[in-house]
Amino acid sequence: MDILDHWVSGASFAGTSTRTSPVYNPAEGTVSREVRLATVADVDTAVASAKAAFPAWAETSLAKRQSIMFSFRELLNARKTELAAILTNEHGKVTSDALGEVARGMEVVEWATSIPHLMKGEHSENVSTGVDVYSVKQPLGVVGIISPFNFPAMVPLWFFPVAIAAGNTVILKPSEKDPSAAIWMAKLLQEAGLPDGVLNVVHGDKESVDALLEHKDISAVSFVGSTPIAKYIYENAAKNGKRVQALGGAKNHMLVLPDADLDLVADSAVNAGFGSAGERCMAISVVVAVEPVADELIEKITSRLAGLTVGDGTRGCDMGPLITKEHRDKVASYIDIATADGATVVVDGRGVKADGGTDGFWLGPTLIDGVSTDSDVYKHEIFGPVLSVVRVASYDEGVAIINASPYGNGTAIFTNDGGAARRFQREIEVGMVGINVPIPVPVGYYSFGGWKDSLFGDTKAYGAQAVQFYTREKAITSRWLDPSHGGINLGFPQN
Repeated sequence: MDILDHWVSGASFAGTSTRTSPVYNPAEGTVSREVRLATVADVDTAVASAKAAFPAWAETSLAKRQSIMFSFRELLNARKTELAAILTNEHGKVTSDALGEVARGMEVVEWATSIPHLMKGEHSENVSTGVDVYSVKQPLGVVGIISPFNFPAMVPLWFFPVAIAAGNTVILKPSEKDPSAAIWMAKLLQEAGLPDGVLNVVHGDKESVDALLEHKDISAVSFVGSTPIAKYIYENAAKNGKRVQALGGAKNHMLVLPDADLDLVADSAVNAGFGSAGERCMAISVVVAVEPVADELIEKITSRLAGLTVGDGTRGCDMGPLITKEHRDKVASYIDIATADGATVVVDGRGVKADGGTDGFWLGPTLIDGVSTDSDVYKHEIFGPVLSVVRVASYDEGVAIINASPYGNGTAIFTNDGGAARRFQREIEVGMVGINVPIPVPVGYYSFGGWKDSLFGDTKAYGAQAVQFYTREKAITSRWLDPSHGGINLGFPQN
C-alpha cells in the first residue's frame, strides 16, 4: 500500500511516526493509500524548516514574490484537470464540481498576484515641521493552516497564496481524509520557483494540530471546520499567543417570499442543497417558505430530484458519495430523527441506486418537509444531502427564525421585490448574504466569513482582510535634516 509522506524543505519527508491513516476512494469504498500521521517531533522539523526559510523569503522583493504567484497560477490553470482528478478520487465530488473548486481557489491566487499593491502603506508629509509619518506592512513569520476535508484544494488556496505572497512561510496541515491535493500543490509551487521551506505540508490528526497550536515559533493559525473544533482552535491558539482566524460551521437558510420565481428557487435549492453531496459550509440546508408557496415549491424540487443521478464522479453523474462510511451513516441517521419528530420525508436518499461501487459511501438527495425548529434535524449542521423545509406565515417570522440561529455564515432571499431584498440585507444577522443567489461565496477580492458561531478570531479569509491578518503594520516617524543621494546609476532597476 502506497504511503503518502509529508513535504518538508522541498522534499518528501517520512518523519518519525509509525502511525498511518487510510485514505479512501469514497465511490468504491476501498482504501486507495495510507497517509502518515505526524508526531510532535515531525511538526518541530517542519516548523524549523519554515523558520529557517523565513528571513530570506521575507527579504525577497515583492516583484519576485509576485512573479512566483503568476507562475503558480499559470501552472495551476494548465494542469487543473490533474488536481480535479485527485479531488474526485479522494473526496468523491463529481468532476465538474472538482473543476469548480479549483477555479474558485485560483481566484485567490490571482488576488495574491496583486501583492505589491496590497502591501502598500500610507504616507503623511510634514505632519510637523520637517517630520513625515508613514506606515509599512511586514510579514509575521511562520504561520499554520489547518484545512478541512470538504475542499482539499480550495480552502488551502484561500490562505497560503496570500500568506506566502505577503512574505510569510507556511505549515499546511490538510485533512487526513483527502491529503494528496496539498502535496500536489506544494510540488507545483516548487515548480513555479518557490524556495524550499517556504511551504511545508504536515499530515496528521489531533496530535499534529495541537503541536501547531502550541508551537512557540508559529505566529498565526488559519482554520476552517466545524464550530466545536473552530472554538477549540481559537481558544488554544489564542492562549498560546497566536493570531487566529477560525471559520466554523453553518446552518444556512433560504428565505422564499410568495412573489419569487419558484422555478428559479427550485433549481437553486437543488444546486445549493445537494452540490458536493451537501458537504459545504455554504450549502443551503433549510428552505424557509413563506406560505402559500411551500406545497408548489416542494413539488418542483421533488420533480428535479427525480432526474438526478448519484454515482462515481468520473462517470458524469450529478452527485457523488459522502467522504466516509461513518459520516454517511451519521447523516442518514437524521432521516430517522426527522420521522420521529413528526416531519415528512418527501424524498428518502437511503434507497438510492448509485452508479458506482457497491461499497461506496452513498446517500441520495433527501427532502424533508415540516421540520420543526426544535428538532435536531434543524438545529444541527448535518453536512450532507439533506434539505429541510420550514413553513412560515410571513417575512418577519422567517427573518426571526434565521436570526435566532447560533450560526451566521450564509443566507439567501428569493424575491422579485427590491424593497424586501434591501430590508433583508440590512436586517439579517449573517455574514454573507445572497439576493436570488443561493451560495453567496464572495469573489477573491472580497473576504469570506460569517458571524456569530460561524467565525472566531481576528479576521475573515482571503481578500483585504487576509493581507491584514498575515502582516503587521509598523508606523514610522521620520525627520531628515540634510539631503543625501546614492550616486549616479543610469541602469534600469530590476527586482
